[in-house]
Amino acid sequence: MATRFENNRGVESLDLLPSALLATIIAKLDVASICSCASTCKTFNACISQILSFIPTFQLIEIAPSMDLLRPLMPPNPYLRSLKVDCNRLDDSAIQTLVNPSLHELCLLNCSDFSGKLLSEIGGMCKNLRSLCLGSVAENRGRAIHTSDLEELLGGCAQLEALNLMFDVSLFLRHNFARVWTLASEKLTSLEIGYISSIMVTELLSPNLGLHQSPNHIRPSILPSIQKLCLSVDYITDTMVNTISRGLVSLIYLDLRDAPLIEPSVTLDLTNAGLQQINQHGKLKHLSLIRSQEYLFTYFRRVNDLGLLLLADNCANMESICLGGFCRVTDSGFKTIFHSCSKLLKLKVSHGIQLTDLVFHDISATSLSLLHVSLRWCNLLTNQAVANLACNKDLKILDLRCCRNLGDEALRAIRNLTRLKVLLLDGSDISDMGLSFLKPRVIQSLVSLSVRGCKRLTDKCISALFDGCSVTELQELDLSNLPNLSDNGVLFLAKCRIPLLELRMRQCPLIGDTSIMALASMLVDEERWHGNSLRLLDLFNCGGITQLSFRWLKKPYFPRLRWLGVTGCVNRDMVDALARSRPFLHVACHGEELGAEQWDGSVGLYTLDHDEVDELEQWLQEGEGDTDDEEMGDAENNVEPME
Repeated sequence: MATRFENNRGVESLDLLPSALLATIIAKLDVASICSCASTCKTFNACISQILSFIPTFQLIEIAPSMDLLRPLMPPNPYLRSLKVDCNRLDDSAIQTLVNPSLHELCLLNCSDFSGKLLSEIGGMCKNLRSLCLGSVAENRGRAIHTSDLEELLGGCAQLEALNLMFDVSLFLRHNFARVWTLASEKLTSLEIGYISSIMVTELLSPNLGLHQSPNHIRPSILPSIQKLCLSVDYITDTMVNTISRGLVSLIYLDLRDAPLIEPSVTLDLTNAGLQQINQHGKLKHLSLIRSQEYLFTYFRRVNDLGLLLLADNCANMESICLGGFCRVTDSGFKTIFHSCSKLLKLKVSHGIQLTDLVFHDISATSLSLLHVSLRWCNLLTNQAVANLACNKDLKILDLRCCRNLGDEALRAIRNLTRLKVLLLDGSDISDMGLSFLKPRVIQSLVSLSVRGCKRLTDKCISALFDGCSVTELQELDLSNLPNLSDNGVLFLAKCRIPLLELRMRQCPLIGDTSIMALASMLVDEERWHGNSLRLLDLFNCGGITQLSFRWLKKPYFPRLRWLGVTGCVNRDMVDALARSRPFLHVACHGEELGAEQWDGSVGLYTLDHDEVDELEQWLQEGEGDTDDEEMGDAENNVEPME
């Protein structure tokens, strides 16, 4: 950024601008942009040192700062209202810096090295807190949360409206768990818990009898205002569902997910009778019931078409329905949902092993105007189902992952969906020629495209998608597990100058060093830096990656890279040196998926707005030496930026 400007008297310094004016303008930026400004000139640096003491919002979740880096960024600030931080490199010693009495919103992610003291301190200091999200608290060995910590949190935050505890509460908080929640704010309308047993949920919400009251006196629910409830449990059971439906009379949003370790018995399972109890008060607009196959291939075996028929009787006002693992439900059961839910905007079905094209045969005759459709692992679906679905011209998200019978004719139908933002086709039978149907209209509207595991695709799929098109919206591209994709395809992708933020090419055996050099030296805009846009690059188990690639992964290339996937067992020393030289880069070496969960990543797709030049890391590390860079050796300098 320039530090001088011209007026009628000639060139003047920014020092002549009123400091209050500069502060007012800069204070409207996010933290990353503010830090970027601080690294441009002394005037801005001095101004920003003052701004950090009165900005209302502080968000730093793309990198995990250490305490030494966080402390100067967070001076005492009585005006701070919203704080979001990745705490992966922090512990209890950071509590006094993070916990501010003026906060209304607090989101602390990856708190595995914190103890329950974090909860008690928040309850003691943040009396005006409205929204709280805590992730992975006390997951590291030697850390613990006591019931008294939760008690102080709930008792102290009397204004709390939204609470998100994204960790396993059953490990520490089983004793007197239900009693503690009697202290919860009466204003609490949203509750999300990372893991809790179904028995604890039932105990929490059951209207127990008082000690000295008549049998006819029933204690009302201790969470009377809850409108949104999201829980991950061991088993979704009739008893739990019935308790939730009866106790939470204001419920609008219900999201339940389980992942059984063993096949559920009849008392630990969901049946038709349980489905009939859902939405007794008729206020639900969103319902999600998902049985995950994370540990065991199991389904809701005690639910059939009758269960969905009973559910549909109470679904007239539903806008979103997500059903996963209902293996005995056929087309007849699913069709009752379409004909009963005239306001339905979002439909997700996973592991619908009896779902066929017939369920969508007459969808055009309904009043549905679907915006989001996800049909994962529905292997009986063919191209005809997609052709019928395409009558919903306003579709924005279409997830057809692992529907293996879909081919080019499905893409021919999809080409008419010109408002589509997300298209996921993993494992389908599409070809290079079929992808050309997405040109020119669909590919220009897409924000995210995945063709992972589409074995027929070759290098020609890149030209089929992008040749002759000006693609500016696409931010996420997944080309993983394509055995015929080689460096030639990536070279063509680099020449197209698509401003991607996330590129996944894991398990592509023909991808090698040439691809990395091409991406590192590409210019999306001639006025910007090399490889400027990528924030996530997944190269796990790519067959041609050698030490040369690691030289191109160091600074100054890929300046905004935050997540990198590589094979850790190869070139271990180079991986370690890269991690040391770029401490804010998350390097994954064991094949784990990078970034947000892909099963539902639609939130925020339309609001991404990243800095043109990522100087945040530079500002935080100002003055540090280049010792770690030297460990990796000098990068090759004989490759010119790609025109």
